[in-house]
This record gives sequence, structure tokens and C-alpha cells, in this order.
Amino acid sequence: MEIDVDGVPVRISNPLRPMFSDVDCTKRELVEYYVSVGPGILRALRDRPTTLERWPDGVQPGVELTQRTGPAKEAFFQKRIPKGAPDWVPTARISFPSGRFADEVCPDKLAVIAWAANLATITFHPWPVRKADV
Repeated sequence: MEIDVDGVPVRISNPLRPMFSDVDCTKRELVEYYVSVGPGILRALRDRPTTLERWPDGVQPGVELTQRTGPAKEAFFQKRIPKGAPDWVPTARISFPSGRFADEVCPDKLAVIAWAANLATITFHPWPVRKADV
């Protein structure tokens, strides 16, 4: 299924996937929620490098937030933009003291937030600075 977010088509895969089993919330409803709070969340995230806290199997008993070292059924933090991201998703290049770098999602429009929610992002962790300052 696809939704229009301010003129940008955003695909929602598995729209009926349960995201919060205790309250019967689907992935589609999660995406729709983020779109509904668009002005506020965009004010907080706009142009800030953002780590995505992803829960691919939803929040349910037995699923934990990990560093991606355990079994497949886990939630994780994603610093780097996922492979296959649309070219309209902007990034900020973050350099680490080790010399490594990460291209982090840097939302500039509501469609980017809806796209990330489709990836089962439940929490967004923005940097306290804007893209131009990194």
C-alpha cells in the first residue's frame, strides 16, 4: 500500500503487522500517527542526524532492544541509512574519532519520518545539532 505524504508517495509494507500487541496497533496506524503529529515531530527532527530505534517484529513479549548480536527477533538502533532507501531521504555524514563514518538519516520533510516509521521505527533519536553543524 502507498500513502501520499505532502506530495511524496510513501510505501507501507505489511500495513496490518502488529506493532504494539497490547493495544492492537498496526504498522499502518503507527505511520498514520507520525503523519498526524507531523508539525511537532518535524520541528524536533528537521535537519538533525537521527538514529532510528527499529522494532521489526513490533513491541511484544520476548522482543528486546539489542545491539544486533542475538537472534533475528530483536529490536535495534540503526545509525546508518538502510540500503535501498529512497533517494529523497537526506543524510548527514557523521565522522567518529576512530576514523569511521556513518551516513545517518537527516529528516527534512514529513515523508522521511513516515518512511522511517514504515521500517518499524518506534523512537527517533536526534542529535542536539543540525546537519550543517556536524
